[in-house]
Amino acid sequence: MTYQSPTPLNPSHTAGIPPTRAAALARLEAFAPRASAPYTTGRNTDPGPGEPGAVSHLSAYLRYRLITEHEVIAAIRAHHSAQAAEKFIQEVLWRTYWKGWLEHRPAVWRNYQVTRQQQHFGLTDHRDLANAETGTTGIDGFDDWARELIETGHLHNHARMWFASIWVFSLRLPWALGADFFLRHLRDADAASNTLSWRWVAGLHTAGKTYLATAENIARYTDGRYAPKGLAQIATPLSEPPLPTCRILPDHPAPDPREPSLLLVTSEDLHPECVTTASLALNCALIAADPALLWGKHARRFAAAAAQDCQARVQAHFNIPATLAETLSAATLIAAAQAAGTRQIVTPYIPVGPVNTALAALMPELAAAGVTLTRVKRSWDQHFWPHATAGFFAFKSHIPATLAICGLP
Repeated sequence: MTYQSPTPLNPSHTAGIPPTRAAALARLEAFAPRASAPYTTGRNTDPGPGEPGAVSHLSAYLRYRLITEHEVIAAIRAHHSAQAAEKFIQEVLWRTYWKGWLEHRPAVWRNYQVTRQQQHFGLTDHRDLANAETGTTGIDGFDDWARELIETGHLHNHARMWFASIWVFSLRLPWALGADFFLRHLRDADAASNTLSWRWVAGLHTAGKTYLATAENIARYTDGRYAPKGLAQIATPLSEPPLPTCRILPDHPAPDPREPSLLLVTSEDLHPECVTTASLALNCALIAADPALLWGKHARRFAAAAAQDCQARVQAHFNIPATLAETLSAATLIAAAQAAGTRQIVTPYIPVGPVNTALAALMPELAAAGVTLTRVKRSWDQHFWPHATAGFFAFKSHIPATLAICGLP
């Protein structure tokens, strides 16, 4: 079903997110002075599309790593103490935590994909699902958020929580189909953050802990715009079989500095200039933001334009030719390596998700052609991910010391 909005949203809501690193840095510079008290007191308020608010709107830039978590927190710390900007720093590190947690349990991502299919085929009546996805449930606020997401690719973080809670506990719709709805429309759609946030709301991530949206909370943090009636009064946690065992994060061999290398850049990390490649002899680069590995039009458009920006930066920074590739395939990678006169492809580490899965499937074919694919993990991830084995509050206890290790005391 195609949903046609009766009243177009304010286009200024999406106009301020140009998909370039320069735009990301400019937005960070503008936001950094407001990352303490203004953010802390206003971060939960969703003023509505096109209205100024307290949040940073850096999410899409961080999602595709046009800017890095280290850069963002360093910019914030240049203006504020760690205590004054604690809430914003924690918000950035939630993203790091989600990715690290899923690295420890990659089967949770695979299980989600199976669950999504099972829940879709298990529905006997799709009308409630269609009403939720088209914003025609009659629930105050919820319908507008569905329309805002479809049209802009964005929702305020608090609205995402309300939406997920209403989806699961008031509409009693399958949680994995709600997570899928977000993946298909969010500009910053991300396997770890999206899947695990929905699991957290539903009571699957932290056993027994759910998030219940209430009319009072929604009215308070939308400045009275919405006060939905008839919401669930109880959020009974969902259940599932026991989680897979938390694995030890695998080590990956370092690239051979004696070999000339092809730099592979994917939509998972579009700032390769600051990944440790100084000791490598890079011959050329391949920028492969494969649209088939992203979910919806907003993510695909953003990543495609960001890839073009990355191409120009890579050529200037490394002084090597950089080519855009529309697909991420073994044939494309082998041909690019052969053209570069190399047998070694080096790429910034790709976390659990569809790009990781796609590359893993290509490894046998690459190996058969005598081509190695080496993944270089950022020091940020190396230091933080080992602590993401349990809940966020256990992870949080390691934040000060780990930031210091990363040069951000």
